[in-house]
Amino acid sequence: MPAAALVLISVSAAWVFLLPASTASAGPPSQPVEVVKTYPHDATSFCQGLVVHNGLLVEGTGQYDRSRLRTVEIETGRPQIDVRMDSDVFGEGITVWKDRVIQLTWKNGYLLLYDAASLQRQAYVRYRDIDSSLKEGWGITHDGVHLIISDGSSVLRFVDPSTFKLVRKLNVKNGFRSLSQLNELEFVQGEIFANVWYSDQIARIDPSSGKVTGWLDLSAIIPREVRRNKEAVLNGIAWDPTEKRLFVTGKHWPKLYQIRVPGLN
Repeated sequence: MPAAALVLISVSAAWVFLLPASTASAGPPSQPVEVVKTYPHDATSFCQGLVVHNGLLVEGTGQYDRSRLRTVEIETGRPQIDVRMDSDVFGEGITVWKDRVIQLTWKNGYLLLYDAASLQRQAYVRYRDIDSSLKEGWGITHDGVHLIISDGSSVLRFVDPSTFKLVRKLNVKNGFRSLSQLNELEFVQGEIFANVWYSDQIARIDPSSGKVTGWLDLSAIIPREVRRNKEAVLNGIAWDPTEKRLFVTGKHWPKLYQIRVPGLN
């Protein structure tokens, strides 16, 4: 009986950690979002990265032998350019810096650089040349000055986009606890928005302190078609700074959602 009790306590503690926004009321507030519009999304896409660039979505997908980089019409969900990656590459998050798309790989040990207009591959950068402790790539965005990279831990790395040298590290905390499993990232009006793997919520992170200041609860918009698939998680955040639109989707989701967040404009 004592051993069983210990197991229950351990499971309970893990549950609290995985769903940080549902813990005590003293933590950062969680708010639901409003769906403004729904668009079609390729349900075969294992979405790992999402960006709005020149009025189109740029989407990076994952899985070995299935990873792709594509530009997509928002209204129709149809790809305009669709690039298949090498079969041994597992694609992860993406961002657009000036005239380049930057795409992470999961465990391949490098990021890839593409021409943003044609999606022609130009070069690559090894993770070990950025930071010897960087072993995996999960999510990437930028704040207009630095690239911001997640690796599944609670640490975000700020990187010079010209030299790819590490500038600083930021430990993300939800209250007093470090928040790990940080996945796809997007910089939105001075905040870092982060998907948390296996969570239906998006963390809002202060890029100066690393503190989670709030949560966006998207549990109500998970498509019915994917609710039985535990891997079809929320993953994909794209901010359109021109039209002030925020889009979200997930892995194998058949829909792309434009959402409204109170106080964001």
